[in-house]
Amino acid sequence: MVGYMSETSSVIIRTSGSVGRITLNRPEALHALTEEMCLAMYEALKSWENDDRIGLVLVDHARDTRGFCAGGDIRMMAASGQGDGVDVMKFLAAEYRLNALIKRFPKPYVSIMDGVTMGGGVGISVHGSHRIATENTLFAMPECGIGLFPDVGGGWFLPRLKGEIGMWLALTGARVRGSDVKLIGVATDYVPVELVRNLVAQIESADFTFEAPQMLESIIGPRRKPVVGHFLADDLKTLNHCFAGDSVEEIMERLEADGSDWALAQIKILSERSPLTLKIAHRQLREGAAMTDFGENMKMEYRIAWRQVRDPDFHEGVRAVIIDKDHKPLWPSRNLESVSENQLNEIFSTISENELSLQ
Repeated sequence: MVGYMSETSSVIIRTSGSVGRITLNRPEALHALTEEMCLAMYEALKSWENDDRIGLVLVDHARDTRGFCAGGDIRMMAASGQGDGVDVMKFLAAEYRLNALIKRFPKPYVSIMDGVTMGGGVGISVHGSHRIATENTLFAMPECGIGLFPDVGGGWFLPRLKGEIGMWLALTGARVRGSDVKLIGVATDYVPVELVRNLVAQIESADFTFEAPQMLESIIGPRRKPVVGHFLADDLKTLNHCFAGDSVEEIMERLEADGSDWALAQIKILSERSPLTLKIAHRQLREGAAMTDFGENMKMEYRIAWRQVRDPDFHEGVRAVIIDKDHKPLWPSRNLESVSENQLNEIFSTISENELSLQ
């Protein structure tokens, strides 16, 4: 097949034989996503979805640059949210539609999560069939630290991790590195970075027009490194007990009752997060866990985002972490007790004509 390359410089899209190739190319922002990038990726995947000449999609970042994808353009989101909100909601609609397409994509979708993989970077990797971590992978969903919430499908994949690891990741924004990303189930495979270039070359040269999953396994298998050990071995039992609480308040109570060094460290972290978004994330994951349709989860997250990008907690979080960088947010929501059930009900309610369309 004749190779194809898009004209969008921040994401390079082309074909290599039977492989659709997407390479993130915005190194100055750790390949953080823009609306333009999301739209380009969506259009490429739609064109490959029913193209018999394409049997697999491979996503990575530009060679010799840092990070896989650090998320989205938070400054733009905050600036738009303080205005009419049009630009940020256009971006999120494009991003969420892309996430949904990746989730339902009928062919192997391989992402090389080499480097920082946070927020939006998680959304374009974790919903695919094959997620490859390396020793450089740094995974996190840090949104509660800036007054946002773990979106891009966090309500779906986080509660489906083992035990309460997903709730812990959502509320604390904890960072997970290297082989641990495979251990917790975010990555499907762990491949040493020294083998990644060869892995990509082998994938690009293979024929995936027949029995693509089997062909892919024959390529990944010899390069896959077994992962041994137990993530948070000494504290996993405490994590699963404490973060199973029916509310954020109950989680805090269980951590206080446990009293271990690890539990006290989690209390400190949670006390620094936005009270409002802690409660949003807790409800988001509990509701997402009960859903049976990924699209419905994305519509729920769009409703939350439609309101949260306009909320003072988000703008204070961006000020403290992104703009002034004093890391001392004074959350308008003040404390957990100030966040009422009625307030949460409003945040999760439908938004009439502004509902997300996934087509």
